[in-house]
Amino acid sequence: MSKASHNKKSNYFDYNLLILIVFLLCFGLVMLFSSSSYIAANKYGDSAYFLKMQMRNIGVGLLLMIPLIFIDYRVWKRFAILAYIGSFLLCCVVLVIGQSSHGSSRWLRIGPIQFQPSEVAKLGIIIAFAVLIEKVPKQLAEFKTLLKMVGILVPIVIVVAANNLSTAIIIMGIGICMLFVASPKYSHFFVIIGSAAVAMIGAFGLLFSYRRTRIEAWLKPETAGEDGYQTLMGLYAIGSGGLFGKGLGKSLQKLGNVPESQNDMIFTIICEELGLFGATCVILLFILLLWRMMIIANNAPDLFGSLLVTGVMAHIAIQVILNIAVVTNTIPNTGVILPFTSYGGTSLIFLMAEMGIVLSVSRRIKLESFDKQEKA
Repeated sequence: MSKASHNKKSNYFDYNLLILIVFLLCFGLVMLFSSSSYIAANKYGDSAYFLKMQMRNIGVGLLLMIPLIFIDYRVWKRFAILAYIGSFLLCCVVLVIGQSSHGSSRWLRIGPIQFQPSEVAKLGIIIAFAVLIEKVPKQLAEFKTLLKMVGILVPIVIVVAANNLSTAIIIMGIGICMLFVASPKYSHFFVIIGSAAVAMIGAFGLLFSYRRTRIEAWLKPETAGEDGYQTLMGLYAIGSGGLFGKGLGKSLQKLGNVPESQNDMIFTIICEELGLFGATCVILLFILLLWRMMIIANNAPDLFGSLLVTGVMAHIAIQVILNIAVVTNTIPNTGVILPFTSYGGTSLIFLMAEMGIVLSVSRRIKLESFDKQEKA
């Protein structure tokens, strides 16, 4: 047997993660059609409108994800500065000439292409921070180094937060998780990051009146009028599902009662149609997804690869937690979609691109070292 053939066979590839991604995408299509068919039929005259658009988005995502699996992830080290600066500039531009949606300018249109720069920023931060942390892993024990890293993160968080606080929280969370994993001194880490997070949330809560309104609607949705309507309808959907749900396609709240049932509130329809059992299964699927990524991060050939996977893992975990917390009224409404399941264009496409990078890292794990850790 040749040396090249032996090396090819000794490399690992996480098919379990790939299967989980495909399953979540297929499950998402089923639930998207169920939750959006009534709205789509009334608004667009086609009950499968959102389903067709989501299939298109998945197709574009696959065109990115598949090549990224076979591209050596280490090539992205060369684009770290471009990823950060490009993301920052795009988020600045959207403040000036962005397309409005739901009262906020979050979209950029370049010819026929429309996208959200904030979604680009998530991937940009993951790549940039992976490179920066790899260069100074031991220095992260020093207070000033940790402070500098947070200082690099803050500008892009502030720009994004100007019109998209939820995404800013996710970006901040991604950076925090990556620093937490690499930082050898947790005391410094918690002081700096905790102070920054409290300051950011407090400042934007006080500066923007509509966010204060959201907090009031969170505390007393039953007396908040229109501001609390979406939360109340979502809670009714969750409560009416019971243990095993009403059955797939039999939701009543999706018939115009739950706003954005195909987007932010799709988990409420899952609870209504599949019940607590179905909702628990969905959460377990995401836990399995994160577990597979944790295994890849632990066995990555180098620190850069491990940090890339950690960043993607943090992105998905934070977004799932925020979405479920919002629809159950655990936290104020932040407008975060459920990964792989909710209707989305830029968010889904870039999430699939991130998964391509994670699978690329898995392809370069040596099977011998992986087997040793699995047995241990």
